[in-house]
Amino acid sequence: MKISREQMAENRQRILEVASRLFRERGFEAVGVAEVMKAAGLTHGSFYGHFSSKDELIVQALAHALGQRNGASLPLGDYMEEYLSPRHRDNRAGGCPISGLAADTLRQTPEARAAVTEGLRAQVDWMSEKVEGPDADRRRRAIANWSAMVGATILARVIVDPALSKEILTETLAWIDDGADRPASAPAKAE
Repeated sequence: MKISREQMAENRQRILEVASRLFRERGFEAVGVAEVMKAAGLTHGSFYGHFSSKDELIVQALAHALGQRNGASLPLGDYMEEYLSPRHRDNRAGGCPISGLAADTLRQTPEARAAVTEGLRAQVDWMSEKVEGPDADRRRRAIANWSAMVGATILARVIVDPALSKEILTETLAWIDDGADRPASAPAKAE
């Protein structure tokens, strides 16, 4: 039985949603194609009607997850507060794919790394538009803030001490907030 183009597009969307959640929750190596297809309610054999390989699925799932940018409709301060919250920390499957999959993506194809590069570039561009300060300073602040947010989330997720985990999130947000009120220093000269 042949399926319509609309059904094919809906199935592909469902596969990408399921794969991106499973990959964020458990990592690329711990999730197989058969598991993704079963969780999407589709047969394993139908996978190849959508993707040529698991590597292609990884690239497309990363691009899909990064394109969602959950919370980007919030004001920047609210977005940062939500990102650096215990709720985001605990929601690996639905959370930021960069903080959830950066280390795993290092071992993936150049195409997967390119998808993360484009997602990161879009995030920095968006934050650069929202961050306060002189134009010349905004991109630097956006990069520094985003780097601190992702790093803090990774650290808060990996440790087993709940109090220290929450402290990392809280203190990173406070550090970002403190920096919003002062001008950045001149960039260091490359040696």
